[in-house]
Amino acid sequence: MKPVQVMFDEALLARLDASSEVKRDGRSAVLRRAVAEYLRRRRREDIAESYRHAYGKDRGLGKEWTGWEEQGSWPPS
Repeated sequence: MKPVQVMFDEALLARLDASSEVKRDGRSAVLRRAVAEYLRRRRREDIAESYRHAYGKDRGLGKEWTGWEEQGSWPPS
């Protein structure tokens, strides 16, 4: 592992240190888990945004497919 210096205001650090999880596992372990969760959530949000951008309302099939939207048909059910 690599040590990293992070600055916290005193009130936030006091709240962190007062938590039972920090008392049990240590500040570094809790912060590692918090950063890992943040990165997982950020990745999910980035993927969702990519889908919204690619498949959002009125995106269509792109210029190269103009006019072909009505060419396909569903088989009768």
